[in-house]
Amino acid sequence: MMRTRQSFPLGIFPKRILFWTEAMNRVEKPSRPQPNPGVMDIEAYVPGKSSAHPGVEKVFKLSSNENPFGASPKAIEAVKAASERMEFYPDGRATKLREAIAKVHGLNPANILCFNGSDEALALLARIYLQPGDEGIITEHGFLQYKIYIQMTGATSVTVRETNEQADVDAILGAVTERTKIIYLANPNNPTGTYLPFSEVRRLQASLPRHVLLVLDAAYAEFVRRNDYEAGVELVGSSENVVMTRTFSKVHGLGGARIGWLYAPSHIIDALDRVRDPFNVNAMSIEAGVAAMADREHVTRSVEHNAEWLAWLTRELAALGLRVTPSAGNFLLMHFPSGERYCAGRADEFLLARGFILRRVVAYGFPNALRMTVGTEEANRGVVAALKEFLEK
Repeated sequence: MMRTRQSFPLGIFPKRILFWTEAMNRVEKPSRPQPNPGVMDIEAYVPGKSSAHPGVEKVFKLSSNENPFGASPKAIEAVKAASERMEFYPDGRATKLREAIAKVHGLNPANILCFNGSDEALALLARIYLQPGDEGIITEHGFLQYKIYIQMTGATSVTVRETNEQADVDAILGAVTERTKIIYLANPNNPTGTYLPFSEVRRLQASLPRHVLLVLDAAYAEFVRRNDYEAGVELVGSSENVVMTRTFSKVHGLGGARIGWLYAPSHIIDALDRVRDPFNVNAMSIEAGVAAMADREHVTRSVEHNAEWLAWLTRELAALGLRVTPSAGNFLLMHFPSGERYCAGRADEFLLARGFILRRVVAYGFPNALRMTVGTEEANRGVVAALKEFLEK
C-alpha cells in the first residue's frame, strides 16, 4: 500500500516542526560572504623586499634570486614586437613555446604544458589531486607556497624533518600514510640551496605507492653543476606518478613575464588541461619565452657567472666567520653567530642602509640567517665588504 504524505490544516503544525522553524529564524545570518573553513588559518606568503632605506642612492636587489644580467636582449625585442599585436588573444596552448622547450630539452611537446609561472602549475596540481581528508607532504625548509597550496584544498600539510638542511628520503617515506596523495620536493631547494642526487630521488619514487604524486620543483636546475643531479626528466618519462616543474624566472631572467612549464605523463597533462585557464600565458610572454629558450649564449653566460661568484661568495663569507649552507642554486644561505650582537636582523638593517637588499628567512625556520642572490661583481664584493665592517663592529 502506497504511503501518502500527511497534510495538516493551515496553522496546525506538529510542535517539532514549529520549534525547528522558530530556531532557524533565530540563527544569526552572516553579514557578509564567508571564506571556506581553513582559508583564514593560512599564513600569506611574504615576498622578499624590493626597496632599501630612503635616501640610498644605489640599490642592489639580492632578495629574489633574479638573474643579475636581466633578460636576454632577444627576449626583450620579441616582447616589443609582440606588443604591437596586443588586440589578439594568444595561442591558448602556447604551441610555439612548448615546441621551443621540447627542442632544447629533447622532450615530447605533447607532455609539456605552460603556465603563468610555475606557481600556477604547482597550485593546480594540489587542486586536482587533493581534497579534504587527504595529506600532502613537504620538507622542513621547503618553499613556503607548498603548504599554502595544500591547505587551500582543505587537505592537511605534513612537514617532515630535513637532515643537515637537506631533504631526507627516509623521513619523507616514514611520513607517508594511506591519506598521502602528493609530495612536493624542491630540488635544489629554496632557501637552502641543497639538492638530492638522482639516486635518492629515484629511491623515493620507487618506494612510494603508485597513487601518490611526486612533484619535483626544479626551478634552479640550470645552475646545478653536479654529476649526480638530474632534474626529473628521466623519472617523468619512466613512471606515471612524477611531475617536473620549471621556470623562466631564474636563469632566463623573466620573472616579470611569469612563465613556467611542466613536464608530465599524458594522463596528468589531460587533467591539467581541463581546469587551467584557457589563455593562461599571454602573447608577449610566449614570444619572450621562445626567444629566451633559443638564446643559449645568454644562458651559458648566466650559469658561468653564477658558478664563479657562488664559489667566491662561499669562500669569502666563510672567511668572515659565517656558516654557509652548500648551495647548488644561484643563491646562498649565510648563518650568523648566535647572540644579539651578530643577529641576522641587525645585519639586514646594516646592509639595507647601504643599498643591499637580502632576504630574511625567519618563516623558513632560520631566524639567524640571510639568503643572498648571486649578483653582479659589484654587488657581491659590496655585500662582503659591508658584512666585514658589520662583524668587526
